[in-house]
Amino acid sequence: MFVCAMIVGGMLLGQAAGAPAFPKELVVFQPYAQNPVFEAAGPGHWDEAIRERGWILHEEDGYHLWYTGYNPPESNTKSLGYATSKDGINWERYPGNPVFFGVWTEDMMVVKENGTYYMFAEGAKDRAHLLTSPDRIHWTEQGPLDIRKNNGEPIAAGPYGTPAVIYENGVWSLLYERDDLAVWLATSRDLKVWTNVQDEPVIKPGPDAYDKVMIAVNQVVKYKGSYYAYYHATGTEKGSRRWSMNVAASPDLLHWTKYPGNPVIPPDYSSGILVNEGTGFRMYCMHRAVSIFLGPGDSLRVEK
Repeated sequence: MFVCAMIVGGMLLGQAAGAPAFPKELVVFQPYAQNPVFEAAGPGHWDEAIRERGWILHEEDGYHLWYTGYNPPESNTKSLGYATSKDGINWERYPGNPVFFGVWTEDMMVVKENGTYYMFAEGAKDRAHLLTSPDRIHWTEQGPLDIRKNNGEPIAAGPYGTPAVIYENGVWSLLYERDDLAVWLATSRDLKVWTNVQDEPVIKPGPDAYDKVMIAVNQVVKYKGSYYAYYHATGTEKGSRRWSMNVAASPDLLHWTKYPGNPVIPPDYSSGILVNEGTGFRMYCMHRAVSIFLGPGDSLRVEK
């Protein structure tokens, strides 16, 4: 049971005792010396450039990467690419790329559940949609996410992007942003209708300078009983368009406390995805090129 609380600038005031901790392995990262490990193919290719959040799953047979490719300037085609790796460092593009191009697909994340891969992605006009696959390669479009207010009415028209989803006990929980101005929480049991837990944001920009302008959650992970939201943000310290990686913790997905040591990855690296590589965690920052930041215990880390 939680005491009465108030969220101000994304920070929880009056939080109950036993607030989530920030373990070292989730917040301390060292850049890999050979960054970047995956880049756009360059001129003459369908993926001349890559952008926004891609996604990596580490499964028994290796690492699986999905990414958005396009031809700049901002073309009207945003297609889905796929690559694999045995070690998370050396990547091989799927020869049949792009694996999906029927609907604008970018800024995606993937959840595997009961043998099906669920991809939540941004579509045209930054509106989230769902795709499914039995094999990581062949994807079927399931349509836009239907997000409702707490009373069941549709949310206001406009973008609802950067979907970050976690599945537990038959419930899908979704963190989404609107114009990168704040983050809301909605849930669904059928993947058809999503209902806001509350109609006020659960994470807001600020009050500190590093995330005072815009924020968007990339990923939610559960670790030792607490939830951790990794989010990218812009602030006022070094220009409003320099994105950094940050983290907040929660006991319940509703009340969030920002890590006082943010940012955990410096500006100009964003869209970070936390991946368990076996001996530790590493963060893959995905935007424009894929770079790795190594946590304590990572087999590639050089201790200083």
